[in-house]
Amino acid sequence: MVVNAAAVSEPTAETADAVLDRWQRDPLALVQILRETQAATYWLPRSLLVHIAAALGLTVAHVEGVAGFYRFFHTSPVGCVRLLFSDNITDRMLGSEALLAQLCARLGVAPGEVDAQGRFSVDRCSCTGLCDQGPALLVNHHQVVTRLDGARVDALADCLLAGTPVEEWPDEWFRVVDGVQRADLLLTGLAADASSLPAVLARSPQALLDEVAQSGLRGRGGAGFPTERKWQACRDAPGPLRCVVCNADEGEPGTFKDRVLLASHADSVFDGMTVAARAVGAQQGFVYLRGEYRFLLPQLEQVLARRRVAGLLGRNAAGIAGFDFDIAIHLGAGAYVCGEESALIESLEGKRGTPRIRPPFPVQAGYLGRPTVVNNVETFCAVAHIARRGGAWWAGIGTAQSTGTKIHSVSGDCARPGLYEYPLGTTIAQILDECGAPQAQAVQVGGPSGACIPASEFGRAIAFEDVPSAGAFMVFDRSRDLFEVARHFARFFAHESCGLCTPCRVGTELVVRRLDKLAHARGAGHASAFDIERLHDLDTVLHSGTHCGLGASACNPLRDTMRHFGAAYAQRSTAAQFQPDIDLDAELSSARRVTRRTDAGAHLHTDTPT
Repeated sequence: MVVNAAAVSEPTAETADAVLDRWQRDPLALVQILRETQAATYWLPRSLLVHIAAALGLTVAHVEGVAGFYRFFHTSPVGCVRLLFSDNITDRMLGSEALLAQLCARLGVAPGEVDAQGRFSVDRCSCTGLCDQGPALLVNHHQVVTRLDGARVDALADCLLAGTPVEEWPDEWFRVVDGVQRADLLLTGLAADASSLPAVLARSPQALLDEVAQSGLRGRGGAGFPTERKWQACRDAPGPLRCVVCNADEGEPGTFKDRVLLASHADSVFDGMTVAARAVGAQQGFVYLRGEYRFLLPQLEQVLARRRVAGLLGRNAAGIAGFDFDIAIHLGAGAYVCGEESALIESLEGKRGTPRIRPPFPVQAGYLGRPTVVNNVETFCAVAHIARRGGAWWAGIGTAQSTGTKIHSVSGDCARPGLYEYPLGTTIAQILDECGAPQAQAVQVGGPSGACIPASEFGRAIAFEDVPSAGAFMVFDRSRDLFEVARHFARFFAHESCGLCTPCRVGTELVVRRLDKLAHARGAGHASAFDIERLHDLDTVLHSGTHCGLGASACNPLRDTMRHFGAAYAQRSTAAQFQPDIDLDAELSSARRVTRRTDAGAHLHTDTPT
């Protein structure tokens, strides 16, 4: 095999210059410039970051800070082929760890290492949004391989060792299906006789706002904020320029509904964004597409190009004089925290995805200080339907407080994983029955930041007034240890903390240490009730003292599993034996400077005074 020297030596500046020119040397496009440069150079050495900083008029510290923040940027050499196994709990339940070990053994590398010739490297990443067809892995942050098993891993190793280009790997490996098991309104798509977008937009902006208000639509990203209230606040904010942003950073483990909506109903999503732009008076739109969905980018760009040719985007969009609106796609680079709307906006501006202090809220001062609406993919898709069939129609579906339908990404211990769309108010028991999960002992609704629901509560409904959901629906049967599930989620939050605030940066790490101690102490008598008490203390600190929702929700799985599955914790501790062998103050001190390995290299989180 001919080894590309870029994998083992520092890339030159010429490649970066071509990318810089393509992006017109715009510092706001820094994340995109780094992403495209790395696609050609494999990694980003300091010399290249210095060159990019000078070309953009930015400080080296700023560029290095951005390169070090996102998991998919590499500031040390990686293989020409970079393989990242999805490490969501459902992938592990399907045997991903054994498959990763099998591949590493065949290739003669350890996870996180590059082979001696610089040909390939293997590691883990967070959930890839393919839980219904896992185990899965990412190839060069560009393509996905699904349905891994022992035979496929052996064939993959053969290709890597033989130097077979990724483009020549079997097409079947890259097959991604929608996996729709139950479609209702959104997954069925717009009716063939639905009125055209120009006819919808011909109505006044206030009429569109009134229709959304009548529908009772609430955001589908998890928070459930009334959509019309957000739009009205943006419209009422001072300033001539406004933006509409589609949050397609579907990073919540176990969620994959937005992936399918973008793959098969992109026009509905773009219709909804255009309706929002007309209603609030926006001129600029963005889709923030998570880095793991890079494989969707060409298709989405084609849809946007077609819509521009049809006159639905651009100057006088949809034939509305003075309505100038277009949409660009911004690709993320692997940061769960960018699902938070202000962190997402920071990333759009070419910065680290650190959540902002609020107020002001994005509807008042968002992208570049402009009033900005940020809504979820599913929300915009719902808007496209509401704009055509009316708010009263949507309000007649679901419950009084939770109108319309909701799409659930079902995975885990069930016979029929995939997407299930139901009216809000549907019980957990009905979903379990239809997906084939008669032995379920618990369901994680809404992802790790959601709620763990035990079998005794399966009669509860998915609704904002009962069990709200961002879309994930992970099923665990009676063979699963819920302590280990919570421990896995704790690792995820510690890994994804942006490091801005001490309670989250340090607290999530301490939760992992405590749970690791309990895991290793089982049957050895090395843990006690003291450790359980400390976990409760950490839960309180994180829930009440962190800067953003990531830290506040990081202990949700811990709290729910301790409450409903306390025996899983009790059997790992000796209640009669009080062993304060770890001092919390000492732990806090030592954890203030934590170096942790991620799939992008080493990140140093340092406690700095504020």
